[in-house]
Amino acid sequence: MGRPLVKVENVYKDYPLPKTSLFKAAPKFRALHGVSLEIDAGISFGVVGESGCGKSTLARIIMALDTPTKGKVYFNGQDLFNIPNKELRHLRRNFQMVFQDPYSSLNPRKNVHRIVAEPLETLEEKISPQKQKERVQKTLAEVGLNVNDIDKYPHEFSGGQRQRIAIARALITRPSLIVADESVSALDVSVQAQVLNLMMDLQDKYNLAYIFISHDLSVVEYITDKVAVIYLGLIVEQGNTSDVFAEPLHPYTKMLLNAVPNVDPLKRNKTNFKTVIEIKKDAVGCPFVNRCNQATGICSKSRPELTKKGKQLVSCHNA
Repeated sequence: MGRPLVKVENVYKDYPLPKTSLFKAAPKFRALHGVSLEIDAGISFGVVGESGCGKSTLARIIMALDTPTKGKVYFNGQDLFNIPNKELRHLRRNFQMVFQDPYSSLNPRKNVHRIVAEPLETLEEKISPQKQKERVQKTLAEVGLNVNDIDKYPHEFSGGQRQRIAIARALITRPSLIVADESVSALDVSVQAQVLNLMMDLQDKYNLAYIFISHDLSVVEYITDKVAVIYLGLIVEQGNTSDVFAEPLHPYTKMLLNAVPNVDPLKRNKTNFKTVIEIKKDAVGCPFVNRCNQATGICSKSRPELTKKGKQLVSCHNA
């Protein structure tokens, strides 16, 4: 096995909360609790979980847009938070991000040429205006846009076309990793399929690795090779996407899959889980214990470690 493209090692992230007392330190909210994972080149890696579980926080830390409280993140063996800013700036051309909302992620005052060329101007050496324009036109064609649209503005495009512009902006530096944070959730279902197929075609062409952050399990199942399930900042299950979806081991993973609508009444799962998240300060047991329908005594006393069970890694005493 070669070196992974991305290695996240025991990452914690705390955010300060407003002070509740003049004489006490400000409380903190822990968004990530010791997350570790590895992503190989050319692999699509999904990260799923409910809103507020830490998916986007993890994405921002991998992109070096936020600093972890503790832990390390390596890209191609380089510690992103222990290298000079100049080296980090040079390294950034190799990992780019596509955001959720194509309406707000594009500057309405800039035309398509300036939007797509922005990473070139910021992260790469100076190139001639002619070569820059050629590179932009080639990238636009690769994402299925008309090269004659180079002087148009974002408001002149549909939502799906705007997301293609955002993908072109991420692709322009020829990165080896693209982090897609809910990148198709704002699009119509038919347009989602077109954009997802485009991303898969680009992956095959350029051996791209994706980190796909999403709450839409059908999208994750379609596009990813591996998946990690996060609950309250902890990875509770991880493995090949096909294995996790075919035979989920953690009760939380089962809950997420059971929540996916199914038109067949015989296949609808009647299993009930509590929907209210109860967070107890300094809790020592499993964080899911208060919502789990198969919890036993040990679940309240001991937090399970992420260990190999069957084909997956799972953090559950009773998996």
